Amino acid sequence: MWAEDIVDRALFDEQDFTPLPEARTAQLQAFKQRLRCGNEHLNALFADGAAIKDILYKRAWFIDQLLTLAWRRFVDADGFALVAVGGYGRRELHPCSDIDLLILKRPRPPQGSLGTLETFITFLWDIGLEVGHSVRTVKETRNAARADISIITNLMESRLITGAPALFAAMQQATAPKKMWPPRKLFAAKLAEQRLRHQRFDASEHSLEPNLKEGPGGLRDQQTIDWVAKRHFGATRFSELVAHGFLTRAEYQSLNAARAFLWQVRYALHTLAGRHEERLLFDYQRSIAATFGHAAKDNSGVEQFMRRYHKTVAELSRLNEMLLQHFQEEIVYARRREKIRALNKRFQIRNDFIEVTGKEIFKRYPFALLEIFLLLQQYPAIKGVRASTVRLIRESLGLIDDAYRADIRNKSLFIEIIRQPHRVGHELRRMHRYGVLGAYLPEFARIEALMQFDLFHCYTVDEHILFVVRHMRWFGLEEYREKYPLCHRILQRLPKRELLYIAGIYHDIAKGRGGDHSEKGAADAILFCRSHLFSEFDARLVGWLVENHLLMSSTAQREDTNDPETINRFAAKVSEVMRLDYLYLLTVADINGTNPKLWNSWKASLLADLYEKTLLVLRRGLHNLIDKDERIHETKRETRRLIAEKTKADIDTEAVWEPLGEDYFIRYSPDEIAWHTRAIAKTRAANLPRILIREMTDRGGTEIFIYTRDQSKLFSRMTAALDRLSLNILDARIITSNNGYSLDTYIVLESSGEAVQGAARRRQIKNVLRQVLTQLDQPLKRSSKPGRRQLKSFPIPARISVTQDDRNQRTVLEVSASDRPGFLSSVGLALELAGANVQSAKIATYGERVEDIFFITDQNNQMMSDADQLDHLSQSITDLLSA
Repeated sequence: MWAEDIVDRALFDEQDFTPLPEARTAQLQAFKQRLRCGNEHLNALFADGAAIKDILYKRAWFIDQLLTLAWRRFVDADGFALVAVGGYGRRELHPCSDIDLLILKRPRPPQGSLGTLETFITFLWDIGLEVGHSVRTVKETRNAARADISIITNLMESRLITGAPALFAAMQQATAPKKMWPPRKLFAAKLAEQRLRHQRFDASEHSLEPNLKEGPGGLRDQQTIDWVAKRHFGATRFSELVAHGFLTRAEYQSLNAARAFLWQVRYALHTLAGRHEERLLFDYQRSIAATFGHAAKDNSGVEQFMRRYHKTVAELSRLNEMLLQHFQEEIVYARRREKIRALNKRFQIRNDFIEVTGKEIFKRYPFALLEIFLLLQQYPAIKGVRASTVRLIRESLGLIDDAYRADIRNKSLFIEIIRQPHRVGHELRRMHRYGVLGAYLPEFARIEALMQFDLFHCYTVDEHILFVVRHMRWFGLEEYREKYPLCHRILQRLPKRELLYIAGIYHDIAKGRGGDHSEKGAADAILFCRSHLFSEFDARLVGWLVENHLLMSSTAQREDTNDPETINRFAAKVSEVMRLDYLYLLTVADINGTNPKLWNSWKASLLADLYEKTLLVLRRGLHNLIDKDERIHETKRETRRLIAEKTKADIDTEAVWEPLGEDYFIRYSPDEIAWHTRAIAKTRAANLPRILIREMTDRGGTEIFIYTRDQSKLFSRMTAALDRLSLNILDARIITSNNGYSLDTYIVLESSGEAVQGAARRRQIKNVLRQVLTQLDQPLKRSSKPGRRQLKSFPIPARISVTQDDRNQRTVLEVSASDRPGFLSSVGLALELAGANVQSAKIATYGERVEDIFFITDQNNQMMSDADQLDHLSQSITDLLSA
């Protein structure tokens, strides 16, 4: 255990407490004062760079003294034992960690003694200690530990603070491995527990707001190793695993250094948050980065610090995997009769795990560093890689140099891994974990653990890339057919899936280098393909995909895809169906691999709509593009057919359509126009406003249609009302008829990302909108909802740009700013004050940033060309967004 001589006696002096006054208030003040002084002393040691291990021990020792003194003053009985458990029992006590206590009692404690225990615990809370406690007999403790894995692991780290030593010894004996939770059973339970815990974090240690205790590679993973080692070997320190041959000296030093770094981060986090906080939230990252010497004014400081953090937890994840594999071999398989099956002269399967046939294999056959991953793909029954072989892989990474990368055998093996029908993403992730992927692709090593300090990118760049490839694989699996139906169909006809995977690997590989990462990544991808003997056609296809990987999402989310000119332009850039197929799959995988919350029915609809329209143009031929008149004619013809199918009574469609203008038939689908036409034909002036809701449409969201008299305040009031209803507006289209009516359509989703569901919710929405429409003269109610917590870490000044769309005679207003409640209604109010009409709006949110595009006209439905009017509009938007 720890040497007593490291304790700083200045931290605690019992004389400061004696003689204590009898008054409870005075006692509280005396203890609070000493607790405050102790915390200040320890925090000063941390600020001065003292060893974190010593600080944590001193904090535990200091709390021991406080508890012992309080115990002696309140608990006057020898029938109890005060025991530290959990992290406190390990002497890993951070500033705001819970102080976990077990109070052991005899079966029949002295009369009145339980009341003194309550007084003792209350006193601890009153002086400011976060205490978690239980009071049990030895038998009750034994029964609880037998039933709950978390209790037995807490008890394994217990130590006596004060009280009856015999009770503590009896508890230890009653919960010993021979009595309950033998090593094999405990290992199986902790392994299952860890897997479930990792699943909660997407099995990735590279979340941008990581949980440094519970997340993969965090402190809990180290504790899992510790618990198993204690139960099996009786080990009390990681250094004992070196003697058992489970760790090398270098690995032990790496483990120690990594744990010390996480302890430092956790200590700083608790101090900064002022509470028990384990999540490294954006709110704290910049300040903690400065504590560790990364104090740049821009985002580079926090990104450097977080890169160090992510590299640390990645190394801990590797060590955790290797050690648990060692334990499995030692604990689970030790009693089994070994089953060994040769795969080839370099590898064999031992008890379902692959291993090298000798320690010199990688030196003699360096290509085997790639071959092992190919074998794992080809033999899916293999459960994993033996720990000794994982270590050998790590020790052999130096063999992967320029000569290795130039060897045709190694090139062929890498491409064969990419071409396999199964487990491509899975084995690329394993290659990354063991360091092989970064060694083989130096350009990939440059983005390992690279973070982007924003809310849009949910993972580090390397993890994002691997998630993208994983989604590409999922598109071909039957279990994901329903979620990605178009992707599944397209993938079946793709001529070379490996080109898609390579584009996925390289699409963001040049991030962090400065300049256009798409162009630089394309150059890298072309070099890779050429060096791996792909045809020039394939190399240029992959390069084009990487260079244009943002083209499809940008077009779908930022441009008017109802305009034939937009589709024609996009089709001309894509130029052929095969490129469109590859680009669509890359785009969907990229969005899903960036942030799981980004993909919804609306995004799916936007991209599918762009894909289908472009496919039609490409199949007709770029020499035979669809023009506006042809599009209108086709839309009207299909709409009449739909109306005839679904409507018994005759509808005079021309009477309904005549005041609406040509743009209406460009911006709406036949299905929507048929829906509108039936509603308008039935509506009389006395029945206005008419509000219709379709829960789920082909456009991927709930569609709200409002038909009413045209008024200037409609857009700002409707968007404000929808915001108050907690509906996310995804798209807005406004048509003003020649006879003074407004046809407004909003595509919305609930804040959960789901479509509106249920008659009651539809009634609520209609009632609120109808009430607002009858009170348009009332002042606009600004949103009172609080903004998302993370947004305050990413202040973005409003940026406004104006361009003119001469062909369509409208002005295009682009607004980029921080996301916030009521954003759309604020912009709508500014447009209202400037006398602008909104034709349509493209709504796009990228994490903390909103980039919305508004297509507007003046009161005469012409472009807004007056410079002073546009300057006033821009200033109004800026003022309203900053209010």
